[in-house]
Order: sequence, then C-alpha cells, then structure tokens
Amino acid sequence: MNCAKASVEPNVKGSELSSADGSAKISALASVDPSAKIGAGVEIGPFVFIDEDVEIGEGTVIDANATVCAHTRIGKHCHVFPTAIVGAVPQDLKFRGELTYTYIGDYTVLRECSTVHRGTASKGKTVVGNNCLIMAYCHVAHDVVVGDHVIMSNATQLAGEVVVDDWAVIGGGTLVHQFSHIGAHVMIQGGSLINKDVPPYVMAARQPIQYCGINTVGLGRRGFSKEQIDSIQQIYRLLYMSKLNVSQALERIEAEVPQSAERDSIVRFVRGSERGVIKGA
Repeated sequence: MNCAKASVEPNVKGSELSSADGSAKISALASVDPSAKIGAGVEIGPFVFIDEDVEIGEGTVIDANATVCAHTRIGKHCHVFPTAIVGAVPQDLKFRGELTYTYIGDYTVLRECSTVHRGTASKGKTVVGNNCLIMAYCHVAHDVVVGDHVIMSNATQLAGEVVVDDWAVIGGGTLVHQFSHIGAHVMIQGGSLINKDVPPYVMAARQPIQYCGINTVGLGRRGFSKEQIDSIQQIYRLLYMSKLNVSQALERIEAEVPQSAERDSIVRFVRGSERGVIKGA
C-alpha cells in the first residue's frame, strides 16, 4: 500500500475488531490497523484497507476495496463507495511527510474512484464538510476546504488550496485552478474551467467562464424570499451591468442597496478576492 506508512501489522480478522459497544461489522477480509478507532454501527466491507491513526464515526459504511489512509477522520453516517481513496499523501512536490490530516464531515458521500488527499504544511489539513455528495472520479487536492451541502458532479477536479463554500453545485468535468474560491449557493456549468473566483449566489457558464445571472431556482429551493432574491439581482446588476469598475460598483452597492447578510457577503467576497472574480458576459 502506497497511501501512507503503516507502522504496525494490519489486523485482517474482522471478528477481532469492533466498536466500543461491539456493533461494528468488519469483514474478515478487510485490513484494519489496530490503532483505528471505529464507531458504533460502522460497516467495513471486504478488501478495505484502513491505515493507522484513522477515526470513523458511528453508522458510516466503507464499501469493498475502498482505502482510508493514515491521519484521516471520517464523521458519522458517511458512505465511502468502492475504490474511493481518502487521505492519501498529496501530489505536491513540496510535501516532505509532515503530519497533516484529512477531515470528512457527517452524512457525506464519496462515490466510486473519488480521491481526497491530506493537507501539506501550508494549511495542515484538507476538509470536506457535512452532507456533501462527491460523485465518481472527483478529486479533492491538498489543503482544499469544501463547505457543507456541496455537490461535486462526476470528474470534477479541485486543485490545491481551493475553497468551496456551502451549497455550491459544480457540474461534471469542471476543472478548478489552485487557490480559486467558489462562493456559496453557486451553480457552475459542467465542463467549465475556473481560473477566477466565483462570487456567491450566481450561475457561471460559457468559455471562458462568465457570470450568467443568479441562481434563482437554487435560492428559491433553499428558502430565500423574493425580496432577498431581488436584492441579490440588484447587486449583480450594479456589479456586472453598470459599466462601473469593481471598486465603483461596490461603493454604489453599499450606498444604494439596503444592508443585508446577502449584500455583505457579496461585498466581502469581491473585496477579498485575490485572483479576481469572473467577468460578466
């Protein structure tokens, strides 16, 4: 196994391993390091490899042929599908074997052949939040932070130190440049190449990637009121359709749009963008 160093002989007898209350179901064909902490009701299938210093929360299912590498923490009621790899060492030539971690939140699903790599000295950890769906063949690179309720469709690739905020939906085959930031409640077209920051609440599509309106359907489904959606639309009209530069647009937004959590989050995101935000159509 090349995911990480194992300092002890893995235990391959599932009947000898269990959670504290004895309710875990671990296949006799699984290879589980004795140092691993397995929660109540966990199910571990055949030919699973679980390395040292791993913690798996209660009710989580690890399907056959999945790999959980050293220094990984998986939350409660997750599902790791066959051939997924969680916590492998990063594909970063600066990595020198430093102690870093991988964190997966509660109720998150990692589908077939998805990969999540642990952090480097830069951030020390890679994080995937709660209630996420990471579909088949997706990649989450070192030091990435993925928020809660995020959907990454098939073959989406996040490069190192990307940030994806809560409720973002990323279409299949999307490539995200390192250090990019994807805002909350964003909808991104499949096959996109993202090399700029994508501000919250928008739809992004076309080549090169552009602002294509706000994510009205998604916001409505998540309980945003008509007044909130109208305010967000007003903000983006000023930002993208007023022919003002970014600084001028932000000044007008703060002067003309009533204060709200949505207004403040957009202004803060755009002002804090280091790569610059995507352009308008």
